[in-house]
Amino acid sequence: MSRMWCLLSLLLACTVQAGEIDPLNSPMWEFHRQRLLGVAPVQFDERVRVLAPPFAEDSRQVPIEIDARDLGRPVQRMLAWAELNPIPHIFTLHSESERLLPFIAVRIRVEQATAIRAAVQTEDGVWHVGSTRVDAAGGGCTAPSVVRAQEGWEERLGQVLGGRYPQGDLERLRLSVAHPMDNGLVGGIPEFYLERAELFDQGGKRLALLELFPAVSENPTLGFELRGGGETELRLRDNNGNEFAAEL
Repeated sequence: MSRMWCLLSLLLACTVQAGEIDPLNSPMWEFHRQRLLGVAPVQFDERVRVLAPPFAEDSRQVPIEIDARDLGRPVQRMLAWAELNPIPHIFTLHSESERLLPFIAVRIRVEQATAIRAAVQTEDGVWHVGSTRVDAAGGGCTAPSVVRAQEGWEERLGQVLGGRYPQGDLERLRLSVAHPMDNGLVGGIPEFYLERAELFDQGGKRLALLELFPAVSENPTLGFELRGGGETELRLRDNNGNEFAAEL
């Protein structure tokens, strides 16, 4: 019996490849890996950087950046989640042009101290995962809406403010959208959130499709990086069927 256990332990050890051990040792890692990443191969990769403040001063507005430019190869999809949030999934970004760099900035809600993950899928099907941890006093997902307390917020619904900022041969695209992003966790207020954003170039070619989830903060801010110039158009849709568009 002891020989059998030794052989089994050796077999299990051999199946664990370098880069597959969770650096944060989170009990929720395997659950979210199976739910969000499926059966595709996964490796933890320091080239996928997840940048966030170590402590969330305002749990309703926590800025994070996902930067996978150091991979140096085309990226098909990028997704992020907060493991201990009641609604963990933050976004899924589908890249449809090499003009769009594997970088995104967004503000999220955090309910409690949690691991933040980003997974980037390259053309070979492998998910490259970056991680960080954010400490928080909590309550960001269940706090009452600030937007709904502001007079006339309905008239500003879908209003986009933003600009393009040259950085050498690249451009940083930064924008914010007026929307309450209700997550359904506050009593009497159903889900009402932006669920889809599409970025087009001046010729009408779609550069990216971004799926959003209620973990994103109120009045969401988004940041992208693009190669080359030219106008872009952002088209948005929320889960109530409202559609908005803005040229940047």
